[in-house]
Parts: sequence; structure tokens; C-alpha cells
Amino acid sequence: MTHRCCTAIIRRGRFVLGAAVLLGTFSSQILAAAPFVEPVVARVEMKLTADEKVVDVIEPGDLLTVIEERDDEYVIVTHDGTKGAVSKVNAVRIAESGDIYTELIQRHPDEGRYYTLRASSWWALGKAQEALDDFDQAIELGYTEAHAYTSRGLFHAAIGNYDEAIADYQQAIKMNPDDVAPYINRAAVLMQTREFDSAAKDYTTALKQKPDDASLLHQRAIAFKSAGEFAKAIADFDTILKSNERDITAVMGRGYIKFQQGDHQGAADDFTLAIDLNPEDAVARNNRGYNLHQIGQYAAALKDYNQAIKLAPRYALALQNRAWLLATVTDESIRDPHIAIDSARIACEITNYENVGDLSALAASLAAAGKFEDAVGWQEKVVEMVDANYKPFAEKTLARYENERPFAADPDKANADEKAAAEAEAEAKEKKKQANRNDARDDVVDEKA
Repeated sequence: MTHRCCTAIIRRGRFVLGAAVLLGTFSSQILAAAPFVEPVVARVEMKLTADEKVVDVIEPGDLLTVIEERDDEYVIVTHDGTKGAVSKVNAVRIAESGDIYTELIQRHPDEGRYYTLRASSWWALGKAQEALDDFDQAIELGYTEAHAYTSRGLFHAAIGNYDEAIADYQQAIKMNPDDVAPYINRAAVLMQTREFDSAAKDYTTALKQKPDDASLLHQRAIAFKSAGEFAKAIADFDTILKSNERDITAVMGRGYIKFQQGDHQGAADDFTLAIDLNPEDAVARNNRGYNLHQIGQYAAALKDYNQAIKLAPRYALALQNRAWLLATVTDESIRDPHIAIDSARIACEITNYENVGDLSALAASLAAAGKFEDAVGWQEKVVEMVDANYKPFAEKTLARYENERPFAADPDKANADEKAAAEAEAEAKEKKKQANRNDARDDVVDEKA
């Protein structure tokens, strides 16, 4: 029996396939447009006949491409492109196919390919180690097709064996350098190991064979972004959007990079495009709100935060951002520490009081409302939890709350400014007192005169 990879070839006629009825013809365009349905595995032998002549045989263990799932049957396509309906009694999902392949392995213990097929069943069940063991056995038995190494690399990567995964992908590339799959999979591992430049190179190699692939362009853009190559990342998103201006993933990705570059207006413009494409996108609303917040458009930012929370009431980041705005804005027509406290507290409840940003927002909101004792308590937790790089800032913020001073984005500057203001005020008072004393002395002199 040979492994059947189904392709879309136009073929006419009506056929009978054992327990399956073939439904006639279809085109490659129709197949490409159909939604993805997980392949199934044949449990029994099924014969394809035309005019009482057997023209094909589906054997136990054959993978069948499913183009539609119905109540009692799967609509499948055979290896030569013929469309048919298979009873669900005669086919199982990949996750349920392990027993079929185990029986085939028992019959053919030296056939490595059956181990690779059973590995697919283990993988579908989330049992990566068992899948890896089967691929090891298949390769040991001499099943050394390039795709075997590509597949085993996936299993290695799934359990964190990144060096072994890369070695398998390199072997697959050596055996079949024209196959893009190992390049793409190796790039994914390199992203995990933070080798972003190397990942981008692998995506570039894959794009030479698939230059218009939006998914690959998106992945390379993420690699460029992670490597700090923001201009290249934006160029990739621009390329995607030239072909499809409604690709919301590319719009959102480009907007996020502009935010990272400090181009808050450009980021807000991109998130506006995303909202136009999907008005119900709470993330786009939050992101636009944050960038508007950064350029001083506080009322518009608050409106976006409110809408994001309306669309997704348990969106902790939007609740946190709203709290920061309401607690720290200087515009008294917008500032509302009490709503800020409520917003930050809900965010903390959603994240089980384990998110430093939410706790920081709660402390700042309490300080803004003059509840400094409570603010100190929560900020002490922030100091305990925060990353070492941010601990000095957290400690300076804690000191401000202990001194009954509100949150400041730059505590040192705020402290210096407040000290200078206090000294200036004290000096002004002293001058006024001195002036009053001088006036009093002059009045005494005038009376004596």
C-alpha cells in the first residue's frame, strides 16, 4: 500500500466506493476555497469502481482528505482527485487512529512508514514524546525521507529539544533544499531561542520560493521587529497590505511597531484602520486609546478605553490603562481617581493580583484619591514583585506615597520640582514676613515722629 496524498484534479462521472458514494467532479478552485477540515483515517478497505470496474482501492490506514463533514459521513477526495462520501463508521479522526496503525505495525514490523503515521495520532493526542519515539523507530528502520526529519523536528521542538530540532531541520534541508517546510520550522525554533536575525534569514529563503505568501511575510516581519529592524518589519507589512489592504493582522502589526518606535500618531492611525475593518475589535480600541493618551488626546483615549471595556468587560489591560489615565491626567474635567480605583481593582481581580502593572495602577489611583496608606500597601507589593530593572523606580514611587505625594512618571524630577517649589514658596513667605516687619517698623517710626 502506498501513502495517498490527495490533490485536486478534475474528473467526471459518478462512482461507487465500497461503503462510500462518490459524488462526481470538483475543481481545484473549489477545493482551495473550502474550509479546512482535519483529515481522517480509513478503518477498512474500500473499493472504488466505475462501470463495475475497480479503479482504485482505499486501504486501512490511508489518510483521506476531508473537504466537508456531514452528520453521518465525510466528503473526501481520493489520491487522484475524485470526490466521495465515506460513512463515519469506516473512518476515524487522526487522534483515534492509533489502534489502526498499531495493528499495521504488528503485521509489518519493519515498515517504518507506519510508525510515522502512528506518530501523527500521538501528536493529535498531545503526546509529543510518544510521537517522537515512533519517529525515532521509523528512521532507525530506514525510513529516511526528508519529511521524516522535518516531522521529527516538530516533535523535538514541541518538548523543548531545540538543538535536536534544528539538527533534524538541517538534515531535511540537506536532503531536499527545495522544500520550504524545514526552513519555516527552523525559523520558528530560532524565534524561540531568540536568534531573530537567523530566523529572518530562514523566512527570507522560504519567501524566495513563495514570494507572495502573506503568512511568511508576517512571520518575517515579526522576526525583524524582534531583532530591532523596525523599518524592515514595516516594509514587510506594507507589502502585505499592497496585496490586501484589508489584512487586519498586518495593520495591527504595523501599528504596534510604530508604537514601539514612538510614532504614536502613526500607530493611532493604523489602529484606526483596524477599527474600520473590525469595529468590534477591543484590542484595536485599547491600542489606539493608549497611543492617543501618549500624545495628549485624553478625552479620545478615554472614549477608546471605555469602548474596549464595553466590548470585552474582562479586558484587564484596557481597565489598567483607563485607571492610569483617570488617576494621572491633569485635566480636571477628565480626572477621576475614584473610577480609576474601581477600574484598577477589577483588573487586579481578573489577574488574581499577580500583574505588577495592575497593582501599580491601583496604588497610583489610591494615591490620586489621597488614600496614601492604602497606596503604600499595594506599592510595597509592587516592589516585592517587580523585575530588578524596575525596582529602583518602584522604590522611588513608594517613597513618594509614604511622603503623601502622588504618582510621578519621573520621581526624581518631580521631587526636585516640588522641593524647588516649596523653597520658593517658603522664600516668598519669608519675604512677605520681612516686608510686613519693615512696614510695622516704619509705622512705629512715623508715630514717634
